[in-house]
Amino acid sequence: MTGAAVSLTRRQFGKAAGALVLAFTLAPRFAGAQAPKLPGSLANNRMLDAWLRINADGSATIFTGKVELGQGISTALAQVAAEELDLPLARVRMISGDTAQTPDEGYTSGSQSIEYGGTAVRLACAEARALLVDLAAKRLGLPANALQVSEGVIATPDGRKLGYGELVAELDLDREVTATVTPKPPARHTIVGRPVPRRDIPAKVTGGAAYVQDIRLARMVHGRVVRPPRYGARLDNLDVAPTRAMRGVVSVVSDGSFLGVVAEREEQAIRAREALISAAKWSGGSELPDPARLHEQLMALPTQSSVVSEKQAVAAAAARTLEATYTRPYMAHASIGPSCAVAEFNDGALTVWTHSQGVFPLKRDIAKALKLDTDAVRCIHAEGSGCYGHNGADDVALDAALLARAVPGRPVRVQWMRDDEFAWEPYGSAMLARAKASLDANGKIVDWVYEVWSNTHSTRPAAPDGDNNLLASWYVAEPSQPGPPANIPQPAGGGDRNAVPLYDFPNQRVVNHLITGMPLRVSALRTLGAYANVFAVESFLDELAAAAGQDPVAFRLAHLNDRRARAVIEAVTRQAGWKAGEKGDGTRGRGVGFAKYKNLAAYVAVVAEVEIDRKTGRVRVSRAFAAADAGQIINPDGLANQIEGGIIQSTSWTLHETVRFDRNGITSRDWSGYPILTMPEVPEVEVALIDRPDEKSLGAGEAALGPMAGAIANAFANATGHRLRDLPFSAERVQTALG
Repeated sequence: MTGAAVSLTRRQFGKAAGALVLAFTLAPRFAGAQAPKLPGSLANNRMLDAWLRINADGSATIFTGKVELGQGISTALAQVAAEELDLPLARVRMISGDTAQTPDEGYTSGSQSIEYGGTAVRLACAEARALLVDLAAKRLGLPANALQVSEGVIATPDGRKLGYGELVAELDLDREVTATVTPKPPARHTIVGRPVPRRDIPAKVTGGAAYVQDIRLARMVHGRVVRPPRYGARLDNLDVAPTRAMRGVVSVVSDGSFLGVVAEREEQAIRAREALISAAKWSGGSELPDPARLHEQLMALPTQSSVVSEKQAVAAAAARTLEATYTRPYMAHASIGPSCAVAEFNDGALTVWTHSQGVFPLKRDIAKALKLDTDAVRCIHAEGSGCYGHNGADDVALDAALLARAVPGRPVRVQWMRDDEFAWEPYGSAMLARAKASLDANGKIVDWVYEVWSNTHSTRPAAPDGDNNLLASWYVAEPSQPGPPANIPQPAGGGDRNAVPLYDFPNQRVVNHLITGMPLRVSALRTLGAYANVFAVESFLDELAAAAGQDPVAFRLAHLNDRRARAVIEAVTRQAGWKAGEKGDGTRGRGVGFAKYKNLAAYVAVVAEVEIDRKTGRVRVSRAFAAADAGQIINPDGLANQIEGGIIQSTSWTLHETVRFDRNGITSRDWSGYPILTMPEVPEVEVALIDRPDEKSLGAGEAALGPMAGAIANAFANATGHRLRDLPFSAERVQTALG
């Protein structure tokens, strides 16, 4: 058994023993009743030592299940911990996403890391600090409220001092968090709310070992996999002898229709993969829809339909009714670095280094696929070079595990090729939305009907028992089946995320149609359904404003009672110098978009400026203004970065991105087939932040993408007088719209 596996076993034993003692200790208190619900991620990780350790030198180590994806979460959570512990930020170390060391917080997704993980870290650290002060008070012979704490040192009024390190021997964190210690009030914050340099940036800009792709271990070998020519095809015939004889080849793995190779060097593995591609004979597989009739064919598939919002009031007489249909294509994650993992199989235990956004669910699905005990698998997060959502990170981890099993004792690094990534990752689902609304004689919306059709937006690991959501598990000799499609329930929602508008309408009906047939593989892409729904809702709001003869900003404010929603719209229009009723000139225009992400998280409003080349059909977003309210701000720079990044990614999605395919398979397998926004096309972005330190922090990582899409669509209509309702705004679509 590896040292890592031994460490895991000891930790589990200690936890089990501590939990047993705790159970007996608390039994009288909770006899006949459930333990009290704890906030945030504490709810499922109730032990204090699951979250932090105070070290002998007085520093702190924080354990979190939320992982760094480039969103700056490791820095922000360190700020929260340092603030509550009264420690310098440099003396707080973060360990994240390690199934042997950290709490299980599920996935890092949905802009929930600060809301859930940050809440847990804040309360756990506040409680640990209180325990340290109580220990110091006993030793110093003074009441706790007579002591002062600064930079990990507890001092008396007469100058006596004790450092945290001096109290460690007496500190018992093997106890359940009570969540009753009040964190610092915002007025006393010296670290939270201040801009702090991101911890993950230096290695990225200096060429250091920043990503899982950069991992190099002793005796490490390299692997590549060979996929079928299309979904569901099966391996009929293969002569492996020529490949096995190639220089550097260590092993050829053929398990059912799963095919891979391990070699001493990466270029040798690539050449061996090419040889296997030539040697393999495949048959069968599923036919894809006709891309020219995609949305029509999707809507003909079986659906599970549900009314997700309904309001009925005495309706005013409708003076005018409008209807419109909006579509979004399948979209790829388009990660700059193809997915990668490193796995080592040793003495019956498996260790995987992965850029998965959910190491604990991944651990469970890998164990199922390899028929291992769950405790024999350890997954350790290492950053990947690009992804928000469920790309190939989890799949390549199982690929690496299957290849590592063939060469025990040698770490195997598997990196997908570019065509693996584009052709086999799970995409963001194609969607269609139909909106219908009626205006009264005063130009107010009196009735709103909205329906959305979409596949599921999550097929991440953690499928039900017997199923498995990892790609290779469907192709091995004893295959699993993928888990059934499902929708994330409201209010967060999946395909219907942000389908329920924040605006106030007296009559409203929102219907979600979950398409259960999945001709293309789909899962979570940043924002899930919110990007398409906000694009549709905000586009339709502008169409209704035009029909009512009203300025689109004034029209939105007339239908909003939420003061924080109104504040971000008013802030961005001041920032952009918006003039009521402003018109485009035929090639230039401006538009506005707004949403409260998931109707639960951050408020964002955007004004976008566009320029259209009417000859070529090219749309350029030259500038964007954004205002954001994410409640209490932890790191202003980090929040602004997230809003900026969302605006840039949304610009790329809206102008360029679509998965291309024909009846036989995916055809967009490289950057020429799947173009993204180029550096010269990146708009100038200005972000204004509304800090509300007395409000809870709201998730913001995905909040700008929908409003930006709506703003671009509305700016195009403002500039040209023509409306685009189908994404992306390709040159062909623009030229068709302009006649």
